[in-house]
Amino acid sequence: MRKTLLATAALLSLCAAAQAQTTVIERDRPAVVVDRPASESKSVTVHEHGDGCVTKTVRKENDMGDSKTVKKESCD
Repeated sequence: MRKTLLATAALLSLCAAAQAQTTVIERDRPAVVVDRPASESKSVTVHEHGDGCVTKTVRKENDMGDSKTVKKESCD
């Protein structure tokens, strides 16, 4: 009788394990926020040379005094 109860308990445990469900947890990625300065000054200077070349200079500066200058020259 004792062996029968142990065998039944073992069989029920195996059946319960076979019916286990898998849970998948999905997470949404947070939005990407790009923080730009509230005010920014931008100046563009175009200089044309007599030989067909053009030089363009762009300078940007924000409220905190950070500045960036880009110079591009193209010739025809």
